[in-house]
Amino acid sequence: MRALTADQMREADARASERVGAVALMRAAGEVLAEAIRAHAPDARRLVAFAGPGNNGGDAFAAFAELDAAYERTVYAAESHEPSDARRDAEQRAHRSGVISAAFPTTLDAALEALDGADLALDALLGTGARAEPKEAFHPAIDALNAAVLPVLAVDIPTGVDATRGVTSRHTVRASFTVTLGALKYGLLVDRARDYAGALYLGDIGIGGDVTALDGPRFEVLDERAFLELVPRRADDSEKRSAGAPLVVAGSAQFPGAAVLCARGAARAGAGYVTVATTDEAAATLRTHLVEQVVMTWSERDPASAIDELLGLTRHCNSVGIGPGLGLSDATGTIVRGFIERLTLPFVADASALFHFAKHLDLLRGKRCVITPHEGEFARLSGEGTVMPGTRLERLRAFVGRTGVTTLLKGRATLVDDGATVHVNTTGTNALATAGTGDVLTGMIATLLAQGLAPVDAARAAAYWHGRAGQLAHARRRVGVIAGDLPELLAEALPSDDILHHPPGRLTRVF
Repeated sequence: MRALTADQMREADARASERVGAVALMRAAGEVLAEAIRAHAPDARRLVAFAGPGNNGGDAFAAFAELDAAYERTVYAAESHEPSDARRDAEQRAHRSGVISAAFPTTLDAALEALDGADLALDALLGTGARAEPKEAFHPAIDALNAAVLPVLAVDIPTGVDATRGVTSRHTVRASFTVTLGALKYGLLVDRARDYAGALYLGDIGIGGDVTALDGPRFEVLDERAFLELVPRRADDSEKRSAGAPLVVAGSAQFPGAAVLCARGAARAGAGYVTVATTDEAAATLRTHLVEQVVMTWSERDPASAIDELLGLTRHCNSVGIGPGLGLSDATGTIVRGFIERLTLPFVADASALFHFAKHLDLLRGKRCVITPHEGEFARLSGEGTVMPGTRLERLRAFVGRTGVTTLLKGRATLVDDGATVHVNTTGTNALATAGTGDVLTGMIATLLAQGLAPVDAARAAAYWHGRAGQLAHARRRVGVIAGDLPELLAEALPSDDILHHPPGRLTRVF
């Protein structure tokens, strides 16, 4: 699914309006919103909407027009001096269906009174085009929506959210769920807006072709269907190496567990043959914990021999995952850099490997690789210091443009950039904020590379899958999720193949 900036969404709307007409688009929006209301508030009977003066407010009328008289529907609408034809159509249809229009509340007490007894409220004050602090006249309605104890559905985007940057205003609606219309908006997918959107759904109003044809920045998001279509399937005639044979270069006497987690992540992601190359000092520990994986050794005492040994192992492998738990000594750095310089297989580099590449990023240019830093590692790699709030996208795009290296920047909304498209991950949970989860991710990416995916695809698919496994782990264990839980949940975290056998609906869950 493509995500758009506010300007791109405006262009897509304009193209679609020329093609099918603005009235038809608003009617389609109303149908999707009504479907969401029926699905997610099935017992609601009294519905209230706070509607702004523009087409976002018109969408509230359009939604209520699609509901029957079993619902008591009231729209508190701000005065619209020059309503569009689409809004006029929506208002007329709503009134014919029994929707009541009431004066927009100008005080907090009046707004709270309007919501009293309601089962569901719609925030339809401001849409994607709004970029500044909402006008003071809207503050009472916003504050009342946030104070009332009832579900709030944000129409297209919560009022107060910047659709392009994801920043929020001093007065921002905190929605229970959001139905964004026509296309995803990039700002909804990242902090801080993500805290205000609640459960996010994409509502299909028939403008997909207009979205696809847009120029400008490209942001993409996986959903369950796209993920299943991307992840390789094991052929019936597979043997263990053709099913995926990654080499994991990881572990040290101090951090043997990182190599164990990486190897298990690779195996549970579907690899047929996982080889782990570790230091002499770590090998005994790894062999105790890894039964199905082959553990080989190398020594940093002779870097040249170690490089040759590692390259020799790659003759029987088809990808490499390097970095988790490696030491930080100069000798290890020499081995890591020398090995990667001569490596021709696709690879993923994480953790300690990133430390050793910090001043040697030129070694990665032109390689089939992905690096997976968290923000602290990225600050060091980029040489530009701490990533300040609101600068992640800008910093990532500049870094990839400068280095040519596909980069997965970890975070609540993990970003994967290959220089052409920024892929935004929508899965995950704060339970993943624990030691070792990144090592599991590295193993998963190594397996997907071994199975033939391009670095950018291996990275975005693994991030999506890893996040789903984290969500499963968190659902089962409220506290205390550990990295070792994740590999064992990867199979269960796969979406059902049944999705592929049915056409997509008009509402798609994003997160």
